[in-house]
Amino acid sequence: MFSQATKYAIKSVIYIWTQSLEDRKVGAKEIGANIEAPEAFTAKILQLLTKAKIVGSIKGPNGGFFADESHAKYTLKDVVKTIDGDHLFAGCSLGLPRCSEKNPCPLHFEVVKVRTEIDHMLTAKSMKQLAVEVIKGNTRLAELV
Repeated sequence: MFSQATKYAIKSVIYIWTQSLEDRKVGAKEIGANIEAPEAFTAKILQLLTKAKIVGSIKGPNGGFFADESHAKYTLKDVVKTIDGDHLFAGCSLGLPRCSEKNPCPLHFEVVKVRTEIDHMLTAKSMKQLAVEVIKGNTRLAELV
């Protein structure tokens, strides 16, 4: 459902939140290692997430990536839109330029139903809430060994 970049972005934000809730800032190398992603690719994704203000970043010896209450409102939808754009949420699925409620394509009304469900799934919990679930052990970011 998501691009590889978006999967890494989601895992990165959740990992950053898990560490931030323990008052730790983390670097791209640590994040990449813990989400099983290449460091360089992780660093590029983190730049996009920082620019979108989904996470924060501080340079220097005590720096790193972090999340705090100013980032608490962000959801999976924000991460998906930052990395992949909004094509999952908008536009005609057949690529017709004038598809609408009044001028629907053959898939229009079915796609509207699916998009509504996807939107709910991606906005039901904040990234912080997802991180809390990981901390509690209800969910996980990596394969169990």
